[in-house]
Amino acid sequence: MPPRTKTTSSSSSSSSSSPSSASSPTQTLLLINNLLSLLLLSILSIKSFIGRWQILHSKLLSLKSSLSELSDSPHWSENLLLQNLLPNLLSTLRRVDCLSSQCSNLSSYNGGKLLMQSDLDIVAATLSKQLNDLELLLKSGVLRQSNAIVLSQPGPGSAKEDLGFYIRDLFTRLQIGGIEFKKKALESLIQLLREDEKAANLVSKEGNVGYLIHLLDLHGQPFVREQAVLAVSMLASASDQSKMVVFEGGGLGPLLRIIESGSSTLKQKAAMAVEAITADHDNAWAVAAYNGVSVLVEVCRSGSQPTVTHAVGAIKNVSMIEDVRFALAEEGAIPILVQLLNSGTVAAQEKAANCIAILTNSGEYFRALILQEKGLLRLLHLFQESSSSDTLEHVLRAIVTLSCSSETVERILSSSTPFILQLCELIKHGNVILQQLSASLISNLSISDGNKRAISSCMAALVKLMENSKPEGLQEVATTALVSLLSVRSNRKEFVRDEKCVMRLMQLLDLKNDLITKRFPLMVVAGILGGGSRGCRRRLLDAGAYEHVQKLVDMEVVGAKKVMQRLAGNRLKSIFSRTWRE
Repeated sequence: MPPRTKTTSSSSSSSSSSPSSASSPTQTLLLINNLLSLLLLSILSIKSFIGRWQILHSKLLSLKSSLSELSDSPHWSENLLLQNLLPNLLSTLRRVDCLSSQCSNLSSYNGGKLLMQSDLDIVAATLSKQLNDLELLLKSGVLRQSNAIVLSQPGPGSAKEDLGFYIRDLFTRLQIGGIEFKKKALESLIQLLREDEKAANLVSKEGNVGYLIHLLDLHGQPFVREQAVLAVSMLASASDQSKMVVFEGGGLGPLLRIIESGSSTLKQKAAMAVEAITADHDNAWAVAAYNGVSVLVEVCRSGSQPTVTHAVGAIKNVSMIEDVRFALAEEGAIPILVQLLNSGTVAAQEKAANCIAILTNSGEYFRALILQEKGLLRLLHLFQESSSSDTLEHVLRAIVTLSCSSETVERILSSSTPFILQLCELIKHGNVILQQLSASLISNLSISDGNKRAISSCMAALVKLMENSKPEGLQEVATTALVSLLSVRSNRKEFVRDEKCVMRLMQLLDLKNDLITKRFPLMVVAGILGGGSRGCRRRLLDAGAYEHVQKLVDMEVVGAKKVMQRLAGNRLKSIFSRTWRE
């Protein structure tokens, strides 16, 4: 029996020992075609292992067709990928020829039947891989280009067709080439994604992202795996289209495995990609299917800060799904999230606060867990320390929900002067969302008269907020907060001394102003008149309040008649007194 030759398992393997390795591509192709023609004839006469040889014959016919197409390509011999592919293909055909001879002359074959079946299966698999590589190279179109040896990246403003061709070339080299081809292709791909923000969509369309994801599980080449993780992460973070291609290509599972067991650098990049993928609600549910909840929680417990920041972002994303929320609680995520409010990076604190806000709004079970872990104290500490509007918004949303569901929380907040003072500052200087949340707390908390006097400076801002019809509910919370502050006598006097506040109030009462429900300014007028101060009443009358309220009474606006009675009380008494004397 002739000695067995080692069968290559990949077209990228070296063939330096082959006699044809030093031949030119043209010479190698000629040898391949000659041997292929002989094999197609000789295989037909083989009477043993007929099924397996029929499969090989079919593959050889496909190879003949592909080689014919290769010969028709004007620049095929210039392509570097063929310097490995063609010699490897010739070596495989020689192996097929050897097996053909053995099966044609079984009388001189000393090997076992199972061994021959195994050899035939191996050579068929090798031939399939090489045939696939050749077809991939042909489909890419790179063999028809005169610059097929080295393709440079198209410059800014290049045609979409040129960029698409460049991307196809990169992925062809990535899939067919050896380790050096893969390295250079990945480096070029990453450079393209960094320099051209719009390239990601074209990469997801023209490139084989599924093969890129396959490289995430490559254990033999750490550099290739690291670059592949970076490329996948960049695609997942670039656009909705490229993110969806990564997800649909099965990228989430390998990325979670990297977070679980990869190096520190790989974990960070993989966590970034998972955060981006789970930002889409339709993708977030899949984390639980890959057992990713425990992976993300463990990273937040013991990972490096950059990785934790992205992992907690992914946890925030998946916390939007009810079933996953309970999995988070079971895995011990709540204590970790609460701790991150004060110990993580600024970005991690914001994401943790966002997640806590989601959980507080998800039922009494989660609120109890958060309070049990001293979540309120950590929220208050972050509220005092943070300068980020987004973080403050998440913190306030969580605090609002906790205060509405717990009398204990409400008492703690009501008695916290620093907290009340900061709410005042946010009403005066925060964005409209922070103003609304702060006003909502002031209107709902049982604030002492002393603290109400301390924050009287925000009354002008509350009146101004009443002029805004958006966002929904803003006018109501601004009104109730202002009425609460007007329960203090000194605040009422301070309000009417501010001419701008009084004039704004009159404009809100005016029927021509249809941006506000009239019951809100009527509530404020009633609040000013509640203490019975003649000075306050006189200032409102001087500003024209009587005429505005009278029109509202005539239109039978709810609450207008009662306000009119308070507003006109002294005037009616003086009329009756003068009539009696006369």
